[in-house]
Amino acid sequence: MNASTTNPATAAQAVASVPLIPRDALYGNPTRQAGQVSPDGEWLSWLAPHEGVMNVWLAPASDPNSARRMTSSTSRPIPQYFWAPDSGSLLYVQDKGGDENYLLYQVDVETGEERTLTPFENTRVSIVGSSNTIKDKVLIGLNNRDPRFHDVYLLDLNSGELELVLENNAYAGFLADDTLTLRWALQQNAAGGTDMFEITDGEVAETPRESTTMEDALTTSVAGYTTDGKTLYWLDSRGRDTAALIAENTETGEKRIIAESDKADIGGTMSDTKTGEVQAYSVYYTTNEWTFLDPEIEAAYNWLDERLEGDFGVQSRTEDDTKWVVWNDPLVEPSKVYLYDRPAATLTEFYATRPELVGAPLQPMHPLEIKARDGLTLVSYLTLPPESDPDADGVPSEPVPMVLLVHGGPWARDGYGFNRAHQWLANRGYAVMSVNFRGSTGFGKNFINAGNLEWAGTMHDDLIDAVNWAVDKGVAQKDNVAIMGGSYGGYATLVGLTFTPETFACGVDIVGPSNLETLLETIPPYWEPLVKQFHERMGNPETEEGLALLKERSPLYKANEITKPLLIGQGANDPRVKQAESDQIVSAMQEAGIPVTYVLFPDEGHGFRRPENNIAFNAVAENFLATCLGGRAEPIGDTLGKSTAEIVTGAENVQGLQVPVE
Repeated sequence: MNASTTNPATAAQAVASVPLIPRDALYGNPTRQAGQVSPDGEWLSWLAPHEGVMNVWLAPASDPNSARRMTSSTSRPIPQYFWAPDSGSLLYVQDKGGDENYLLYQVDVETGEERTLTPFENTRVSIVGSSNTIKDKVLIGLNNRDPRFHDVYLLDLNSGELELVLENNAYAGFLADDTLTLRWALQQNAAGGTDMFEITDGEVAETPRESTTMEDALTTSVAGYTTDGKTLYWLDSRGRDTAALIAENTETGEKRIIAESDKADIGGTMSDTKTGEVQAYSVYYTTNEWTFLDPEIEAAYNWLDERLEGDFGVQSRTEDDTKWVVWNDPLVEPSKVYLYDRPAATLTEFYATRPELVGAPLQPMHPLEIKARDGLTLVSYLTLPPESDPDADGVPSEPVPMVLLVHGGPWARDGYGFNRAHQWLANRGYAVMSVNFRGSTGFGKNFINAGNLEWAGTMHDDLIDAVNWAVDKGVAQKDNVAIMGGSYGGYATLVGLTFTPETFACGVDIVGPSNLETLLETIPPYWEPLVKQFHERMGNPETEEGLALLKERSPLYKANEITKPLLIGQGANDPRVKQAESDQIVSAMQEAGIPVTYVLFPDEGHGFRRPENNIAFNAVAENFLATCLGGRAEPIGDTLGKSTAEIVTGAENVQGLQVPVE
């Protein structure tokens, strides 16, 4: 059967016998997540819902069932928490309504007393440094004096006292050693690269000791000291393509390469919990692969590998390194987290993240290498609908509708493993493809820099080439491909519907910019120290040529060329991609008489963190896709009423949405 003439109904018939995975099971709160063990090994902690909101919980390691809730967030889920080095308290960050002004909070383990450690307005905290040997203090950055720059403070975790260490009027970041002494200040240079200044006795050197041009700026950095300060680690791509892990002798200045790969940057590392020496490193090309420098760590990984199916890794360790919290992703089953006692050689289940997915028809993910038209290799990932690939060769028995899911950033990457968006959309009857287009990170500096000034250019060509590959291989129906994504992926969606209006059947844009000029005008103030890199990689609005390029590559100015259905989701408090980015293209489409569906969340920012809002938008999105592509969808039901979603316009364009919500 010819790919361009396949009946769209065929794909729906193929999955009709497969259970529909409820949206709540994928996008509702997990049972537990982010499990950790305290540094002293006495406590276990995790995030779990309380009255529908993710909060921090605690239990003695000796009695995991004696859990108590340590935080009382009632509206927004707590996004991140961590242990104080002395194991006496839990620290977490929280913002308001998605504004990304994160403050730092502390909860005492014994008393449960909670306090705000950074009680300031319109302030975003950052963690500058912590220590293996100084357990009652951390270094933090605060931009409450000047929103553009983070001053560095020493925070006493017992008294809450803040001591100014360095007033910052120029630098984008800092690195400290284990004594909590600032050692490096990082600043963007005129070329869009990074100048790295040594700090001695609290004084920043007048001239940089190390520098990069823009081409190495995203792949070269100081990576940290050993506890004794005798070794400084670097991730460094200077004079090479991919970032190597390098150790510098701080007394002699001699550098030696510890690890390198010609396919991808050195990614993660495991370091000795006491000495800080690197024990293992990973290289992430199509999948993440670890190499071990410490035989005991290698033996522990081998022991785990014999007992766990799929991928796994360590997410928390005690100070004496005898106990690990290990995550396990079986890929086609819900992930689990285990407690590993190394001396006792025992592996005990801590929790299953989403037990409601046990037995669900989860689908395997296929890593791919796709050639772009200029020969560049695009590492990509494909998930197929259930029952569509009986011989399991990664190609359906006949072409199916497809959703091209574009990652944000764009200086980020897609990876291998359980992906709830892939599972959700595949279950609805679609092939789902994620492409690491040029500009994505992890594949060396040449791959990143191939995307410079190529927004809506060759970066978009890569996405089109991947779609054509899928059509030519018999994966996708030529006339039944949607494009969908958030942030840069939302921008790519708008580009797809304006620059290549005949390629896609429809698009779903989540917090995507429509006008690159106004995007750069309204970036958060704390991004200003890095703005040169935006200008060099996107287009410089301060030059006539750069401004012209930004306008040329902005979907807003091509809104009247949209011919296919478009769904837009936006958070009203988004500090990165302002609501105006969505408002203006919706207005332009309305003025041109082009239908558009626009969903606004007044209590969200850059993406939808509240599960009820995420579920509501996905309810609209899957019914929108079913309207366009012919896949199946769980009815919208009462999900909108449980959320803060406002349908600004276009309810009539989505099946089941035009019914008033009670």
